[in-house]
Amino acid sequence: MLHFLLGATLLAACAAWTDLRRGVIPNALTFIAFGAALGTHFVRGTMAEGIAGGLQEAALSLAGAVVCAIVPLFMFLRGAMGAGDVKLFAAIGAALHPLAGLEAVTYSFVAASVIAPAKLAWEGTLLRTLANTVALATNPLRAKGKKKELPAAMRAWFRLGPAVLAGTAATLIVHAFEASSWRSVP
Repeated sequence: MLHFLLGATLLAACAAWTDLRRGVIPNALTFIAFGAALGTHFVRGTMAEGIAGGLQEAALSLAGAVVCAIVPLFMFLRGAMGAGDVKLFAAIGAALHPLAGLEAVTYSFVAASVIAPAKLAWEGTLLRTLANTVALATNPLRAKGKKKELPAAMRAWFRLGPAVLAGTAATLIVHAFEASSWRSVP
């Protein structure tokens, strides 16, 4: 599985690079990675256990894509994330299968929860953004006429690519450490 983790980390690095430079994660990158993950898992399973093994590996790959894209898709539909981020998480899930994929997604969101406030503090907008967040979070508790509307200019946008790279790299490091520690046990 380490070679799939390495590939997913390389994918995340390319996505982080393009996200930082252009603010976009290209469809070609995510679609090719998704197809390569699906195909590679199928071939790997077929070589190990025949067609049934290949189909099982491909099904796990598809399951990883779906499981890893569910929360990001919900966030995208709510306007909290870009479509490229959703497709990137799906491609990473396809490469890593559900469990390791969810681990990478979780680490990515943890990294984002550290990087985003640091970025906002650096830009001097952290307190204003926190106040806006509180206002939006309390809107469901307010009466219909007292709800606060946040102008689009006051919304903070965050490029998630670097956080996905950090989360995927953390998953690689954890699994590499586990693999090396298991080998050293007599």
